[in-house]
Amino acid sequence: MNKLIAAAAALAASSLVASAPAQAQACWGPQAVDAAKLRNLDIMLMVTALRCRTGADNFQPDYYKFSAAHQAELNRANGVIRAQFAGAGPAAANRALDKMSVVIANSYGMGHPGMGCKQLRQVTRDLAGAKGPGTLLAAADTLVGAPAIPGGQCATRVASSRR
Repeated sequence: MNKLIAAAAALAASSLVASAPAQAQACWGPQAVDAAKLRNLDIMLMVTALRCRTGADNFQPDYYKFSAAHQAELNRANGVIRAQFAGAGPAAANRALDKMSVVIANSYGMGHPGMGCKQLRQVTRDLAGAKGPGTLLAAADTLVGAPAIPGGQCATRVASSRR
């Protein structure tokens, strides 16, 4: 009986150790979180542009300009997200990115929670012409905030000073 308990304890301990690296990679570091914010911003603008296309504040052409102007940055962000999901292989990473994108798109199905078409049109025009590092990320922080990400954000350590 004791051997059975010891064997079960050893098996449980080894499975905890074996799963630790996978769990550590499941959380999202700062670069991946920033990439998810950019993905969220892009999809929010795309979905709301579709919603507003039949009104006086149609900004689909502005969204296309935004998308073209920032294509490289948005593609890099998508690559970072794909890499976050890469543990299961390239096909699974693409499916996970697609699933995440659909969840984001669905969250904007009723529009932006605090902005109407006119405001979104102006924001999109401004972003289409924006240049400089961090501009899109700052806009994402303001317009969409922290994205819902599977696995959550990795815990950060705060350095303490000892005297």
